[in-house]
Amino acid sequence: MSAIRFTETAAGVTFPVKVQPRARRNAVVGAVGEALKLQVTAPPEDGRANEAVVELLAGTLGVKRRQVEIVAGATSREKVVRVRGVSCGELATRLLP
Repeated sequence: MSAIRFTETAAGVTFPVKVQPRARRNAVVGAVGEALKLQVTAPPEDGRANEAVVELLAGTLGVKRRQVEIVAGATSREKVVRVRGVSCGELATRLLP
């Protein structure tokens, strides 16, 4: 199993994310501690990095953008993300190599 701390609730699956804004490319890097590390090219200004996180996760997971939301840490590099309509096992399979 992955080192990422996935929590399944009635509202969806939540997990911690560490974001590196202004990266060279948008990418899912892998597990860092209990969090998933993401790189996004967008700067951390006016919510652009948050939007890039949502787009990257939705595209990687094959879900609609409205199924992915940042529930904590909107102004921090360390965030908590919720994904609806996907199980913990599916998330681990799709996000981790």
